[in-house]
Parts: sequence; C-alpha cells; structure tokens
Amino acid sequence: MSYWPHLLAALVGAGLTVQVGMNSTVRHVIGSPVLATIVNFVVGLAALAAVALASGARMTPGSASAVPAWAWFGGLLGAAYVAATTVLGPRLGAAALLALTLAGQMAAALVVDHYGVIGFPEQPVTPLRLLGAALLVAGVLLILKR
Repeated sequence: MSYWPHLLAALVGAGLTVQVGMNSTVRHVIGSPVLATIVNFVVGLAALAAVALASGARMTPGSASAVPAWAWFGGLLGAAYVAATTVLGPRLGAAALLALTLAGQMAAALVVDHYGVIGFPEQPVTPLRLLGAALLVAGVLLILKR
C-alpha cells in the first residue's frame, strides 16, 4: 500500500493552517478580508496557470459545457472558506479554527459518503465511522477548552 496520498493529504492540511496566517496578515495590512481573499485567489490562479502551461494541460473542446451547473459553484465555497478563515483565524486561534472546520468537514463528509453524491463513492455510515466522528467532535471540544 502506498502512503503518498496520505502524506500529501496531511501536508496539504498543514498548509491550510499556514495559509490562514498568511491571509490574515494580508487582511491586516491591506485592511479588507475581501481584498485579502482576492489576493489569495489571484496568486493561486497565477501559480496554477503556470503549472497548467508547464504541464501542457489543455481543455478539450466542449468540455466546459459538459460540466453540471451546480459544480461551477465550488469556487464560491472555496472563496467563502478563505474569506471566513481570514477573519476568524485571529479571533479563534489556529487550533480552534481548524478543529471547528475539520468537525464541519467530517459531518458533511459522512453525509456525502453515505449517499454517494457529488462524485464520491457510496460508503454507508457505520457505527465505527460514527464513533470516529464523535471522537473527533470530542477532540474539538477539548481543543476549545482553555
């Protein structure tokens, strides 16, 4: 079994904490969470465009029109996440912010997996999965205690 996907997921997760601090710094300096979020996405877009160009990635004709309308709104969720964490990070602290966002992600993941929607394979909620989610929520509550 290859553990690279697991390691990459953990590294990307760690990067989210660092990203919140960076975005909060941009917000503090320029004075606007919305503008800080725009800066985040412009820099990200430029980096992704460079990677796409370097890798030779190309869209096939008609592929954009084949994307379901609801799928285009993923960018709105990303923008809401970045804007919210930019504002909430300094108020809640890194551990509390990420614990709460992780708890929300876990709750949504259980529902999405159970019903196998929006491109995820169906994985029914089991007692063990519920126990794991409950332990995660217990961990969130412990992190929130000062």
